[in-house]
Amino acid sequence: MRLIEVTFPESIDVKPLLKACLRAEPVDHRLEPIDDRGRRLLRLVFRSGDGQEAVDAIQGLLADERDWRLVVLPVEASLPKDEPAEEAPVEDEAVKKRKKTLALREELYQDISQGADFDRDFMLLTALSAVVAAVGLNANNVAAVIGAMVIAPLLGPILAFAFGSALGDLSLMIRSARTAAAGLTLGLLVSMALGAIMSANLGSDELLSRTFVGVDAVALALAAGAAAALSMSTGVSSALVGVMVAVALLPPSAAVGLFLGAGEFGLAMRAGLLLAINVVSVILAALFIFRLKGVRPRTWLERKSAKRSVFVNYGVWVICILVLTIVAWRIAPVDILP
Repeated sequence: MRLIEVTFPESIDVKPLLKACLRAEPVDHRLEPIDDRGRRLLRLVFRSGDGQEAVDAIQGLLADERDWRLVVLPVEASLPKDEPAEEAPVEDEAVKKRKKTLALREELYQDISQGADFDRDFMLLTALSAVVAAVGLNANNVAAVIGAMVIAPLLGPILAFAFGSALGDLSLMIRSARTAAAGLTLGLLVSMALGAIMSANLGSDELLSRTFVGVDAVALALAAGAAAALSMSTGVSSALVGVMVAVALLPPSAAVGLFLGAGEFGLAMRAGLLLAINVVSVILAALFIFRLKGVRPRTWLERKSAKRSVFVNYGVWVICILVLTIVAWRIAPVDILP
């Protein structure tokens, strides 16, 4: 369940606001009297998956007003328990569409956009995880490689880019793309430095496995990207750790750097292909899941202006993954060991 609180000045007509909110069928609601500051408080309690209609209505009615605020709070418990309905009514298309997304659009934006933040902590975590990944790959240490996957923050900006694409939010797309490019570049440079210092261990199965690219890599990355977007849209962010391990964005980057630093340019190209497949697949799968879960801009005008951007993104990433898949399919495994 979730609690939505709206504070607004007494000058705002409360009748259309309350009517629009009650149309979203909250479990409970309460309108507080005017306080000593001349403000009112409206509390709305919704079941999990509900409330987006009310949030959109409130924003639409108060968009041109000043001195108002909407806050969404999670509800850990509520008593008495809701009585189960005797017979579930047949939901119309509008209700089904409203319940596609369990997390509110605003909740998703707040959580996902934080992954696009470019700050000292992001760079430090990326650098440290690159060191762990490069050393682990070169030493054939599976535990170290998994640890690097878990601590690497690279999945955040890539998911933020996909979310911005689904909303047609150009500013979020640019910010997340800049952060992702900086993170991948830093990981590449760190691993290149390590590759120049220590020779690449061509006997390491963990390192060489990042050079074998096939269609199965596309399927794995698509599934991981879909799981990441699904876990965010349903509010189960703890599942992201498992997704990070599965998609493995940093180890291929570290492998590229190690091979480049050691002068193994052919192997670096293969590892780079795997990295490109992972990144493109995550974005494409996340775009599809966000679309499936009903992530759209709020107003009709915003949806219309974002529609072209969304379809252009779909077209670009579909073409990219098709080209990368064909290249991966055409590359035959080779025996690289002496």
